[in-house]
Amino acid sequence: MRERLFSFTQDYWVTDDAGHRAFLVSGKMLSLRRAFEVKGPDGQVYALARKKLPALRTTMQITSGGRHVATIRRKLFSPIWHRFTIALADGERWEAVGDLIEKNYTIEGPQGVVAQTSRRWFRIRDSYGVDVYHPDVPVTLAIVACVDELVAAARHE
Repeated sequence: MRERLFSFTQDYWVTDDAGHRAFLVSGKMLSLRRAFEVKGPDGQVYALARKKLPALRTTMQITSGGRHVATIRRKLFSPIWHRFTIALADGERWEAVGDLIEKNYTIEGPQGVVAQTSRRWFRIRDSYGVDVYHPDVPVTLAIVACVDELVAAARHE
C-alpha cells in the first residue's frame, strides 16, 4: 500500500506481489466526514468506509454492497501500542494492535491472524506491505486503511 503525505484527495493503489494494481483506495481528505472507497482496477466499489460523527471514541464504519460490515474503534487507553476493536456485522470481534512509530500492525480474530502490515521491508518511506489471510480481501483492506486513518487522526489530537 502507498500513502500520500499531502493531497486534496488521498488516493493510492494497492498492488499484488507481481506489482499489478489490484485495488484503489480513493478518499477525500477535506470532506467533513473522512471517507474513502476500496475499488477494483475496473472502478467497481467493493467497500466504503466513513468516519462516524459524532462519536465518543474515534470510530469508522465500513459498508459493502450497501450493507454495514464492520465498525472500527480506537481503544480508550493504550499507552504503548495503538489498539483498535473491530466489530463485524456477523458478531465476530477482531483486534488490531500496532506500534506507535512504524506501520506494523497485526489484526487478529478468533481463528487467528487476519492481516499484518509492515513497513520493514520497504525502502520507499510512504509504502508498506499488507499480508491478508482473510477471504474478503477488499473489506480487510478497508479495515487496514481505517486503522491507518485512525492512527493518523490520533497523532493530530
